[in-house]
Amino acid sequence: MMRKVSIALFATVLAGCASTPRETAGISTMTALAIANDAPAQVVNNQIGVLDLVNVIVFQVPDLTFVGENAIRVDVSGKIEMPLIGSLQAAGRTPSELGADIRTRLASRYLQNPQVTVRVAEAANQKITVDGAVTEPGVYETKGQTTLLQAVAMAKGATNVADLESVAVFRTVDGQRMVAVFDMAAIRAGSALDPVLQGDDVVIVDTSRLSVAMRDALVALPALGGLFYAFRN
Repeated sequence: MMRKVSIALFATVLAGCASTPRETAGISTMTALAIANDAPAQVVNNQIGVLDLVNVIVFQVPDLTFVGENAIRVDVSGKIEMPLIGSLQAAGRTPSELGADIRTRLASRYLQNPQVTVRVAEAANQKITVDGAVTEPGVYETKGQTTLLQAVAMAKGATNVADLESVAVFRTVDGQRMVAVFDMAAIRAGSALDPVLQGDDVVIVDTSRLSVAMRDALVALPALGGLFYAFRN
């Protein structure tokens, strides 16, 4: 599902800017903003997403098994709640990683050698906005994991005036607008990792007409740090 939006959306994005300045030199060469925290980008294949439904099966423990209509919904902060062990990070992890975490926590205090299986029962529909120098700017509905390259492809690709070395992703984290900039040409060439997007992300493909406004936005907004995960081509 897609509805048309205009380039004026960029101004709307900037309207929510924070005032904290930051250095932007060399930002367009970042392959994933995990670099900002000196942390390697994580490479994933089947991450759990925000608002996904997950089945959690603890073998022979019905009170800790959640399937079907009792499947657990990942909340907007990316976490799930489990009896006995409380809140766990789910979004950005694979089912096997989440299962291993649950197994470790249960084994530490409650069960001897628990057998835990986690599966994604239903991937949530999410909306991602793609604007700027793309063929069909719009709001696109996605299901499951969507990378930056996939999002731009849904908008029928970048135009011939696009600056592929300066593609910005805006995201709201705990009520604060943040930004990351990626070199899509390097991603296409396989020399950089393809970041995984989240629902409500806004992708702006820069052009020479937008470059001044884009630089102003990058100075005004804090970087997303290690909040991006990446998919290897």
